[in-house]
Amino acid sequence: MAGPDRQLDRDVEGAARAHQGLLDGLAALTDAEARRPSRLPGWTVGHVLTHLARNADGLRAILEGAAAGRQAPMYPGGADQRNADIEAGAGRTASALVDDVRRASWALEQCWATLPEPAWSGSGLALAGARPAGDVPWMRWREVEVHRADLGLGYGWSDWPAGYVRRELGPLTALWAARRPMGMTALPPAAQRADDRHRLAWLLGRAEIDGVEPAGVMR
Repeated sequence: MAGPDRQLDRDVEGAARAHQGLLDGLAALTDAEARRPSRLPGWTVGHVLTHLARNADGLRAILEGAAAGRQAPMYPGGADQRNADIEAGAGRTASALVDDVRRASWALEQCWATLPEPAWSGSGLALAGARPAGDVPWMRWREVEVHRADLGLGYGWSDWPAGYVRRELGPLTALWAARRPMGMTALPPAAQRADDRHRLAWLLGRAEIDGVEPAGVMR
């Protein structure tokens, strides 16, 4: 893919590796496992997998819109559509869930592999507002890494690849600091002492650090 900068290339590569790791980990998924609670309150493994598939479809819609010169919504029906689609798909068989994730992930990879270079300068509408098309591979990379750990199927935050942790940790730390009162911008000492993966998991609300309040970054 001929992207506008090296960071985009690295994000595409990271997302593709994350896709393959996710699919490898789902190779032996059973129907019983698909119905198990995930690490996300109120969601089963099936909910998380359906969300990952629809997320890929929505990100592809942003890119296809950018290629057509328009700002396409990730979810045309907004949060209500997103939530309804997840509920509708969560109870499927393991085979159907994995096939859906595979199809959606591969279709997204095919889209960014063939996207005309000018389209990377376009934008689309995520639930939180406008996002540059060039952010899409990174958005997908982080979505897959975080939610693969949320599945509770033997892959956790301690398994996150170093490249993803480096890419995510700085901006999330800055976001945490931006939400503190003026002058209180240093992470708590215990968080600073934690290793990078543990600190990132805390910032993402996926882990606790003894003696430290929840980060409150992800709302």
